[in-house]
Formats: sequence, C-alpha cells, structure tokens
Amino acid sequence: MESSNSTSRAFSGLFTFFALIFFILSPLVDAAPAPAPAPASDGTSIDQGIAYVLMLVALVLTYLIHPLDASSYSFFLN
Repeated sequence: MESSNSTSRAFSGLFTFFALIFFILSPLVDAAPAPAPAPASDGTSIDQGIAYVLMLVALVLTYLIHPLDASSYSFFLN
C-alpha cells in the first residue's frame, strides 16, 4: 500500500510541476511580435519638394524667357 501512496504522490508532484510550467509558458506562445515602426518618410514629402522646386524653376524661366521673345514688349529697351 505504501508504494501506491508514493506513486500517487510522485505523479501528483510531476503533474503540478508540468501544470506550473504550462501556465507560465502558455502566454508566451500566443504573444505576437511588436509591429514595425512607421517609416519617418514614405517618399511623398520628398516627391512634393522636388515638384515645388521644378514648378519654381519653370515659373522663373517662363517669366525670364517670355519677355525676350515677345516682340510687343520692350522691357529691356530704353
């Protein structure tokens, strides 16, 4: 009868040990990795800056070159 009691006690201790390990490690199984941080610049602000510079260059060139080829204007003639 004594061997049955010690076997039951060993089984109970082993079951308790594995139950504790299971309950400690089970939240780690479902844990998802943290999402990656958002990029600081997705490129649209760079594209917009380039577009503004090109529009400014086009505007300056238009107003500098246009009076030179217009025959009715005399901006540079005195």
